[in-house]
Amino acid sequence: MRFTRRLFASGTLPSYLVMAVLIVLIVGAVLTTLLPKVVESGAIVVRREQDDQKIDIQNSFTIIMQSYNRTDLLLKLLNHYQAIPSLHKIIVVWNSVGIKPPKELWDSLGPHPIPVIFKEQTVNRMRNRLEPFPELETKAVLMVDDDILISAYDLDFAYSVWQQFPDQIVGFVPRKHVTTSSGIYSYGSFELQNAAGRSGDHYSMVLIGAAFFHTVYLEKFKIQVPAVHTLIDKTQNCDDIAMNFIVAKYTGKSSGVFVKPVDMRNLEKDSNSGFNGMWHRAEHLLQRSWCLNQLAAIYGSMPLKYSNIMISQFGFPNYANHKTKS
Repeated sequence: MRFTRRLFASGTLPSYLVMAVLIVLIVGAVLTTLLPKVVESGAIVVRREQDDQKIDIQNSFTIIMQSYNRTDLLLKLLNHYQAIPSLHKIIVVWNSVGIKPPKELWDSLGPHPIPVIFKEQTVNRMRNRLEPFPELETKAVLMVDDDILISAYDLDFAYSVWQQFPDQIVGFVPRKHVTTSSGIYSYGSFELQNAAGRSGDHYSMVLIGAAFFHTVYLEKFKIQVPAVHTLIDKTQNCDDIAMNFIVAKYTGKSSGVFVKPVDMRNLEKDSNSGFNGMWHRAEHLLQRSWCLNQLAAIYGSMPLKYSNIMISQFGFPNYANHKTKS
């Protein structure tokens, strides 16, 4: 304090202090000129919003739903899926050729938090849903049939599981191939059985009518040999089996991961259209067994591998053995 009083009482400052003050002022002035102007700060805000949007897309998924002659169910499901966390967009593959999609009706009842895009098709083909649509921006796809309602908490949980297994199909409907003594493959269902009786079941496919998978597999499906596409067009069936073959061949492991749903419903009986799903056809299961053998011949081997892992919200992970076989 005495030194400070003497310094200012004398009325003069030492030259080294004057130089230090000047240097601080000059540096401050230079730094000020480097700061963004008001207009530039607005651009920074925009860039931050764009970055946030990119982050959201990276942590979101897109629903692809193929629809045929079930407008009433479609509108009900579109409304339900509007409230799904992490959903970025819904793409409706409109297979009702010659009939206008309900876009105007849907838009008139808006606004809606999740955008819905209707993709009108010129030919009613099962594999129309497996196109790498240009509107896809997310890495994750949730493919769901137009008569299946899956609860928000089931989808939120399954999406978190897919984030741990992004190279596999993560879904709610497992199936299996069965090898017979003659070497011919048969298409089989899947049961949750009692492990105490050493009868715990296993699966080798997860159907894509209610499943998450990476968008890269849409690109891979598109470049499959023509025989694969011809098989699917001929049967109007088996595109989901083909996708399991593709994933299994690409990864070298089981194609899917089974997530046990808590609340998943088939709304087919609620539709006023009178149209029944193709799985009601008498030849449906026979066709699927035939497809297994045809695809194995096309690819030159059977790439499907068995798994008995079941992931549940009430036990993570577990084995598929929670139902006593009657």
